[in-house]
Amino acid sequence: MELIDREDHQKLYLQLLQIIKKKIENGDWPLNSQIPTEEELCTTFSVSRATVRTAVLELVRQGYLKRQQGKGTFICKNIMSEGIAMLTNLKELMFEDSLVLSSNVMARTVMMPVDDLDAKLNVPPDKHIIYIKRLYSVDEEPILLQESYIPYHLCPLLLEDDIEHHSLFDIFEKNYGIKITRADNHIDITHLTLNESRALGLTEGSAAILLTQYFYSGDTLIMYARSVKRPDRFQFFIDLERKSL
Repeated sequence: MELIDREDHQKLYLQLLQIIKKKIENGDWPLNSQIPTEEELCTTFSVSRATVRTAVLELVRQGYLKRQQGKGTFICKNIMSEGIAMLTNLKELMFEDSLVLSSNVMARTVMMPVDDLDAKLNVPPDKHIIYIKRLYSVDEEPILLQESYIPYHLCPLLLEDDIEHHSLFDIFEKNYGIKITRADNHIDITHLTLNESRALGLTEGSAAILLTQYFYSGDTLIMYARSVKRPDRFQFFIDLERKSL
């Protein structure tokens, strides 16, 4: 069994996360089966409950696990069998190419990670991150409000680039040699805060679509983005194509 390496600089919960994830993807823990309890994981890997809980909650967020009140935690990730992988066109926003979006940068700054941003971005809590807030519109009608968070050390001059008129993907690749290769997208329903409702021209508390995205280059997390979209205008669009064998 793969064990935690305490001499590794990587955080313990991330090591545990990768071990569990590998078991799921390799089929060692099959779909719908129950994983060991927190106490059993603590004993097996000699880590604290906090470490186990953080790793499990992150795998729940990624869609590998689901928690059932009073029953336990179960495998819910459908792993595609070899040969039926799908290709998709990676985008910052999941809108059709024919839709003409304009972008207005409402805020840009360097900040310390607050709440759980250090865990989301896999950075130490004492390291800076870049924060960008943009409002996207179609024909001057606000459609989507996006907040993006990027580890500062990856692109320290990013705020000096033309982020209002150019895709962050393009800037990452052309100016920093960072190519986005994978995106984890999660879609949910939320209710708008006062500031979000004002930006989108809706009433506070109105239902909206919540899109959270994690963008990677290889195994490196490059950006976490949280977007709220008004539900009455335009649809998200994902174009999938079967991979050639």
